[in-house]
Amino acid sequence: MTRSGRILTYLALAIGALILVFPYYWLAVMASNDTGDIYSTPPTLTFGGKLFANIGEVFARIDFFGSLLNTLIVAIATTLLVLFFDSLAAFTFAKYQFPGSSVLFGLLLATFVVPTQLAAIPQFSIMAGIGWVGDLKALIVPAAANAFGIFWMRQYCRQALPDELLEAARMDGAGFFRIYWTIALPLLRPALAFLGIFTFVNAWNDYLWPLVVLVDANNVTLQVALSQLKGVYVQDYSVVMAGTLVAIVPLIIVFLFGARHFIKNIAAGALKG
Repeated sequence: MTRSGRILTYLALAIGALILVFPYYWLAVMASNDTGDIYSTPPTLTFGGKLFANIGEVFARIDFFGSLLNTLIVAIATTLLVLFFDSLAAFTFAKYQFPGSSVLFGLLLATFVVPTQLAAIPQFSIMAGIGWVGDLKALIVPAAANAFGIFWMRQYCRQALPDELLEAARMDGAGFFRIYWTIALPLLRPALAFLGIFTFVNAWNDYLWPLVVLVDANNVTLQVALSQLKGVYVQDYSVVMAGTLVAIVPLIIVFLFGARHFIKNIAAGALKG
């Protein structure tokens, strides 16, 4: 690539990075100012001095740490269950042939076209029938596996797991679960890292289903608790933005850790290839 080509590439990447980062910068600016400053013309683009006061207001008006703990429990448990069940199902679909496997996988893919909102009512009826309404189990168990994760992991399994390696393991006497646990999982780390980030972020940001099934206002997840900051007649957006700013900190930590692991394994795989 020529020098001018590299300069244009870096310039395009820098512009793209600024566009992606600007919403977070704007969020921090709004969280550090008064609500009146948000509506000023021209809009305020510099940090104010009310960030800690707004964060303190968030802690005073909602049970922030209680809802944060609920969200962490749901997001971590859901992510671990999805990684296990989705990778196990994907490994089975990718490397084993059994009667009806193609039909079963086709039905699984068909669930992509069903909006999640349609499942809310029958799902709520099931949760009410087994007495889980208002319990965090109603958020964790229904999300323990999903079609996207199985499809994503199956495609990766077909590329990353050589049949010869699995056949050698079988000749050495390894059973199905031992092959999955000791051979397949270590080779699936990049795909697992991506799926883990994707699942954690989805579970963290989920709003509709927790709002429906967690009927006790004192036992909700963080996204539902943040919605309680909105007033009936007056919207204090600076406080809402301060709560949102604090709420995304765990997401940034998980993303930085998971993305680093994901890129590291991808780079190692590329070098081996």
